[in-house]
Amino acid sequence: MNYKIIIETERLLFRQHIADDLDAYCAMEMDPEVRKYVGGTPRTREEAEQRFKTALEPVPGNLAIWATVFKSEDTYVGRCGTYPHFKSDGGVFENEAALGLYIASPYWGRGFATETGQAFIRFGFDELKIKRIVTAIDTRNDVSVHVVKKLGFDLVFTEKGDQRSFYHFELKNPSVTQMTDR
Repeated sequence: MNYKIIIETERLLFRQHIADDLDAYCAMEMDPEVRKYVGGTPRTREEAEQRFKTALEPVPGNLAIWATVFKSEDTYVGRCGTYPHFKSDGGVFENEAALGLYIASPYWGRGFATETGQAFIRFGFDELKIKRIVTAIDTRNDVSVHVVKKLGFDLVFTEKGDQRSFYHFELKNPSVTQMTDR
């Protein structure tokens, strides 16, 4: 198979999505446990397939959500990555990225989110020279909050909504911070 591998860790590889990922991708989108904190309701198969078409589009640069594959099983286990940090007006914050870690529920509890987060933090700071990585987490998602705190993220603010509330975290690139603090 000819596809671009963006990062590889001991257990995982991150690559472009391919047509063979469709069923596993849709299973995640239809899983109420996965969707609980990232949209609330499961998607229908049709809605999931429609969304999957976007995942197949070519990615300019390296800021994107990538197919996440468990190497020992050659199995699609999620989609993760650092993607552009968008402003409320649709623009993009320069030299910043947002971190997304979406792991299929059968693979929870194996440390994949932490391993993935560490890999994309290194990639973002060392390779892409990003100054800051942000992430937002549903306030009810204790496991994800634990993961980002373990990764070194700091809570910046809490956004309270009528239906859901979110914690907003950030992690600043230590080498950029040191340079600007001088």
